[in-house]
Amino acid sequence: MLKVNFHNILLIVLGTSLWACKAKNDFQGLEYAPNMYHSVPYEGLSQITDENEGKWLSNREDGLGEYYNSNPNNSNNMNMREPVPNTVKRNENGYLPYRIHKDSAEYAGRVLVNPLDSTAELLAEGKILFGVYCITCHGETGQGDGLVGKVFMGVPPYNLGRVKELPGGQIFHTITHGRGRMMSHASQVTVEERWKITRYVQVLQNQN
Repeated sequence: MLKVNFHNILLIVLGTSLWACKAKNDFQGLEYAPNMYHSVPYEGLSQITDENEGKWLSNREDGLGEYYNSNPNNSNNMNMREPVPNTVKRNENGYLPYRIHKDSAEYAGRVLVNPLDSTAELLAEGKILFGVYCITCHGETGQGDGLVGKVFMGVPPYNLGRVKELPGGQIFHTITHGRGRMMSHASQVTVEERWKITRYVQVLQNQN
């Protein structure tokens, strides 16, 4: 009479069960308590405020349920908290609005650092912008001999005296707010364009 070894049968059943859970091809395998492995994330830009929509509902035909992405963990029931009052929005290039006071040019020179590298391509763009916005007063080579500079005398050369030593942050600040008879160019030239012009002005500072 054949004896049945239940211990061996149990091992075979258990081994078969484990093998059947293995992922292969299009079959993703079976997991015990899958929610422990794959948490359901909140959609960051979803702003559903109805708390009932933030629950797991089992109303689908396949019985798997459906999840709505409101967030009951936040006080406003939204997935994104509201910005702090007076928060300043960055522009599309990541620049913040320029807020150093117009009378703080020396301070700007100490704390501001040009975020743009001095590449040949960037200097070429800076030269073009200089030719559009600056050349009429400062001249082609920054000697203060532009058409307007010749009429309104006293535009200093970039490569002489105090102007030669101006740091990039102070040049940027001057373009932004103006100085003396020079008017502000903030409404005409973007923050990024001002930094490009600054790079090119620094080239003119170092000319012989």
